[in-house]
Amino acid sequence: MSKALPPVSGTVYGTLLNYKGELDALGDAVNRPPYQAPPRGPIMYIKPVNTIIGYGKPIPLPEDVQELSMGAALGIVIGKTATRVNESEALDYIAGYTVVNDVSIPHSSVYRPAIKQKIRDGFCPVGPCVIERDAVDNPDDLTVRVKINGDVRQENTTKHLIRPAAKLIADVTDFMTLSAGNILLVGVPENAPLAKAGDRVRIEIDGVGCVENTVVREDELKRGKKQ
Repeated sequence: MSKALPPVSGTVYGTLLNYKGELDALGDAVNRPPYQAPPRGPIMYIKPVNTIIGYGKPIPLPEDVQELSMGAALGIVIGKTATRVNESEALDYIAGYTVVNDVSIPHSSVYRPAIKQKIRDGFCPVGPCVIERDAVDNPDDLTVRVKINGDVRQENTTKHLIRPAAKLIADVTDFMTLSAGNILLVGVPENAPLAKAGDRVRIEIDGVGCVENTVVREDELKRGKKQ
C-alpha cells in the first residue's frame, strides 16, 4: 500500500497500564513512593494532532535518540458523544476500530506520562482504515502483533486487558466526554519492541488490519524537504 492519510482526525487518547502483564511488570514498585498503590482508575494521556500520521508515512527518529518504542494498540473510534456511559451500553458508542502505533521514546515514567517522549511529531501512525463495529465479533479477543523488518517481535491479545473495551469506555466517560471521531486506545502490551533508523515496522491486529511505517532519522527528513 502507498502512503495514505489517517482515517480519522479526532483526538487520540491513550491508556497506560491496561494490560495485565504491563502492570505485573512493575511488581512491588506500585506500592512504593510516589505511587503507594496500584491505579484505581484509567491513567490517560493525549496524542495530539501533530503526532498523527497515516500508513506509509515515515516515523521521525529524533537526532539524539537511537531507538523508539513501538506500541501496538487497538484504537476504538467513537461514533457519538459519550458522557457517563453505562458499561452495558458502552459498545453502542463505538463506530469502529483501527490500528494504532503508539510510538514513544523509551522512558520509565508511568503514573505521570512522559509528555516529551510521547507527543513528538509523527509518533502516532493510524490506519489505514476504520473497520465497522459489527465486523469485529469481540474487541476483547483480538491478537495484536508487532513485526520489524518482517520478523515477529511481539504478540499479545486483548484478552489480557484489565479494562475490556466496554469497561474502559464506561470508566473514561465517567470523568470526561468522548466525541465522535475521537480514538480511545485500549493500551499497549508490556515489553514493546524497539526500532531503529531504517527499520520497517508493521502493527497487525487480527480482524482489524495493519499499519506499516519506516523509522527515518529526523535530520534526513529535514534534508529531504530542502531538496
